Amino acid sequence: MGGDGPWIVLTPGGRGALEGSRYLGNRLAGKGFRVLLHDRRNCGASEIRIEGEISEQEIWADDVYALLQQLQATPVIAGGGSAGCRLSLLLALRHPEAVRGLLLWWVTGGHVASTQLGHAYYGQFIEAAKNGGMDAVCQTDYFAARIDSNPRNRNYLLGLNPDEFIHTMSMWRDFFVEGAQLPVIGASEKDLASIKLPTCIVPGNDPVHPKSRGEDLHHLMTGSEICYIHTEAEQKKLADRNPGDVMREIGTRLGDIFIEFLERHRF
Repeated sequence: MGGDGPWIVLTPGGRGALEGSRYLGNRLAGKGFRVLLHDRRNCGASEIRIEGEISEQEIWADDVYALLQQLQATPVIAGGGSAGCRLSLLLALRHPEAVRGLLLWWVTGGHVASTQLGHAYYGQFIEAAKNGGMDAVCQTDYFAARIDSNPRNRNYLLGLNPDEFIHTMSMWRDFFVEGAQLPVIGASEKDLASIKLPTCIVPGNDPVHPKSRGEDLHHLMTGSEICYIHTEAEQKKLADRNPGDVMREIGTRLGDIFIEFLERHRF
């Protein structure tokens, strides 16, 4: 989507589909940028592939790199929130020549994040496979939705050996457990300090995306800027407001922050 300006790739948070980035993508495309919304493997309507000897996050980074190469879209401005933030950083670390700037929001880190996400992304499915095999995995809410989005995923999942599924998912979960002590799950202080790119960081403000993690990332990354969605006073008032209104306001402010950053840097 968009015009003929520089390429931007956006990846949503969690294990969400590309629709999670569409609002921001539309706003950036309206400014002339060419925007790619990334629908990762094992997420959204993409095919499921439970395989590989590296973390799923690293696989996603390599996948989007291959896609960008096919589109001749490098060097790209990589952006994402939460899981998408981790992926964007890993893309810059694993394929530095392919990235020219970063738009990062909801930086993830700490024990709460590693424990909660490790279970939500992997642990619950390991338990399902142990208790009921691959049929039980297919019946979980998450994989049932992936099958509904892409019916071919059912035969793929049912054809997997449960022990191999458990092995791979356990390895991917370890990525989160071991990342509890890192500044950002998946990247060390040395890794992050090596990234010398124009970067805009918008911290989160919850136990999975502590504000301090975004601030720490800013201090580690030379050339980065930090912006906040809400002031401390505004943050305290959010509990009394309609969640839908809050999300729309956040989306609008996030777009404003990134558009100002991109126009000022003249990518």
